[in-house]
Amino acid sequence: MRAWLSTAVLASWFALAAPCAQAQSAASDDAQASPVAAPSQVWSLRAAAAVYVLPDEGNYVQPTVAGDRGGLHLEGRYNYEDRHSLSAFAGWNVEFGTALTLQLTPMFGFVAGDTDGIVPALEVSLAWRRLALYSEGEYVVDLESRNDRFLYNWSEGSVSVTEWFRAGFATQRTRVYNTPREIQRGPLVGVNIWAIEATVYIFNPGSDERVIVTAIGMKF
Repeated sequence: MRAWLSTAVLASWFALAAPCAQAQSAASDDAQASPVAAPSQVWSLRAAAAVYVLPDEGNYVQPTVAGDRGGLHLEGRYNYEDRHSLSAFAGWNVEFGTALTLQLTPMFGFVAGDTDGIVPALEVSLAWRRLALYSEGEYVVDLESRNDRFLYNWSEGSVSVTEWFRAGFATQRTRVYNTPREIQRGPLVGVNIWAIEATVYIFNPGSDERVIVTAIGMKF
């Protein structure tokens, strides 16, 4: 069962990602012929890695890759739902507003590895002037044990103090590592230089259960 799901997830992800690479190459060729490309034909890509420094367990890295083309959204994660587990998602972006913007991305995906299951998910972004709110949540339907089904969530709110510096607050609910707190909370600080963004999160500050997460991402 585990091997079958792993193969299915990887096959699904590569099937979804292959058109992305082909479309990006085609878009590059079109850009040379014409200075303006239609927005629906342009892929935007993002890659990020979050390093978790834990008090009583081994540290680990959680990488994420994502691609958007028009409304289409593709995303892949590793070590997110569980250690040594790969998840792949496909979804659709819906955006509302101008000064106050709201973007919703409902998704559906699969996870395979130490945890095998199906994963409905939702990403929400809200922005107004210098204020930004973001939340990503998913419910993992474990196919091997009903008792291991779990609701994951990562949420953060921040204010851009300058064009390149922001500060705020974050929460997370996870089962990737052992934690006595159901919801972890803490401050965040981030810097944005060119297409690179680096953010440091400190969950449970001032306690022996402190967790430090350093995330670095790049947009293409």
